[in-house]
Amino acid sequence: MSTPTPSDLDTVKARISEQIAASETLAALDAVRVAALGKKGEISLMMRGLGKMSADEKKVMGPALNGLKTELSGQIETRKAELEARALDAALASETMDMSLPVGRPTGTLHPVSQVMEEMAVIFSDMGFSVAEGPDIEDDFHNFTALNFPPGHPARDMHDTFFLNDGERVLRTHTSPVQIRTMMSKSPPIRIIAPGRTYRSDSDQTHTPMFHQVEGLVIGRDIHMGHLKGVLMDFVSAFFETDVDVRFRPHHFPFTEPSAEMDVRYTRDGDSIKIGAGDSWMEILGCGMVHPNVLEACNLDPEEYQGFAFGMGVDRLAMLKYGMPDLRDMFAGDPRWLAHYGFSPLLQASLESGLS
Repeated sequence: MSTPTPSDLDTVKARISEQIAASETLAALDAVRVAALGKKGEISLMMRGLGKMSADEKKVMGPALNGLKTELSGQIETRKAELEARALDAALASETMDMSLPVGRPTGTLHPVSQVMEEMAVIFSDMGFSVAEGPDIEDDFHNFTALNFPPGHPARDMHDTFFLNDGERVLRTHTSPVQIRTMMSKSPPIRIIAPGRTYRSDSDQTHTPMFHQVEGLVIGRDIHMGHLKGVLMDFVSAFFETDVDVRFRPHHFPFTEPSAEMDVRYTRDGDSIKIGAGDSWMEILGCGMVHPNVLEACNLDPEEYQGFAFGMGVDRLAMLKYGMPDLRDMFAGDPRWLAHYGFSPLLQASLESGLS
């Protein structure tokens, strides 16, 4: 090979630059790179020839070859970035979904239980509650003992409990164990709701072996019954989206003292029930001030902290609000029932635009 001159390098540069610009794929561009700058590439072979040049030729050709190599490397990197960007744009274009287009008629619906759970979470979140969860399988301590159900207490029999084969664990009969776990793991102030599945051996028009509950818990200093009543009165009015008259009746629960059941005023028109009007009363939830024994079981000083708790059946509230006559239909999986009572999957519960 004859010794190259600066004019030869200009010719090489023009030719390789043209090849770089003409490369339409990353593979083609890499082939140009290897042919020009690889170990056996054209520019690399020229640089190896510097050893055979005179000192004066090296002074001229050394910087010229290094400059050519640097410039071609820059052109290759620039073209590579262009090709990668083009490939990414093509991939994005092929995978793009226009979210402004109508989705058509949904083929499925949101189950009323899921809808009501979401509505309740929206209402209580607006009051400053957070959502807490726990396991469906519980031990005796969290499901009974810590909630002031001592061994042999007759109230244990009222829960129709599903016991596991080991005799120590149960399918939780309420979501109250979530309250216990929260009080034992977090320091007051506490303000939570605990939605979830619960299990009792019972089945009729208004009871199923598996059902859903939402329970609430507030723990802090100087908490009193007035706070409890205010929260629940605001909740039922927001949930039924109308002014609702309520009353509180004394009751007994092992885990609260004093305890109460809350009734709402309603009227019946044929098979339908209208909440908020009429002269009849219907019980919809239980509540009360957290029993001191429960606080002590959770290592909280009842002389320093007080709180209230409440619990309600999600399925029953769904029946009342949306006019469903039989609780068992909710779990029958009949697509005709779901099509009639289900909600649009695009629906978002909101206090501003309406829960349902």
